Amino acid sequence: MAAERSTADILDAAVHVREAARNATSGASGLDTVLTALSEVMEYDHASLTRWDPVHRCHTTLAGSYPDDATAYIETHLHHDPVFPVLRSPARGGLWLSDVPRQLLATSPGFQEVLRPLGIEGGVAQCLFNADGRYVGMLNVSTRRPRRAPDPARAVVTLLTEALAAAVARGGPPPEEATAADPAADARRRGGLSPREVQVLAELTTGRTNKEIAERLCITPRTVGTHVEHILAKLELPNRAAAAARAVAWGIEPSR
Repeated sequence: MAAERSTADILDAAVHVREAARNATSGASGLDTVLTALSEVMEYDHASLTRWDPVHRCHTTLAGSYPDDATAYIETHLHHDPVFPVLRSPARGGLWLSDVPRQLLATSPGFQEVLRPLGIEGGVAQCLFNADGRYVGMLNVSTRRPRRAPDPARAVVTLLTEALAAAVARGGPPPEEATAADPAADARRRGGLSPREVQVLAELTTGRTNKEIAERLCITPRTVGTHVEHILAKLELPNRAAAAARAVAWGIEPSR
């Protein structure tokens, strides 16, 4: 187990996070560098920065390390989670997992079905607001071991909120441009598909069997079948042929 960092170390690391966020805001670097710098403030197993898309009413992941299913939940379902109204309050400085009432966690699909299976025991969800109070996105950080208390990283994450909000709001292309440049991202937003489901959807355009798709994606045929069932349910389509047609319409092609 790694030794806990001192408060001075955490504050020094916070300066690097702020610098990385400023570089991302100006376009000099990507948001991945922000999450890398943040790992020096608090060790984590998974983290992501997402931008809120008010047109499609979903979050778009700009940088992150969560598994596909967790990423899909954050993007398309988190804002419907019972916990979200609590952490969305501008007056709140972030909602740490250890502070969420057990009764509320019991009603949260995000915790029960996404975080708990990953062994998550600590972390924070920090909503990000720009200078005029508009909600622009979110920082999610998860760890498999609880943080110690008192924890200087709590105050530091709150202090970094303004810089992170600016990076999320202005770093990288706006959602509409990202959609035009990335059909897979468009599919995730429109249908709530996970990145893996988008891959399977693309493979359906070739007429390949589940076994053939499984070999290409290094998963089992049964897993492919499950993904196909989820795709049809999410897109409200009757069969594989209809799903393939939807993929073609969205411009999604299988990797070579």
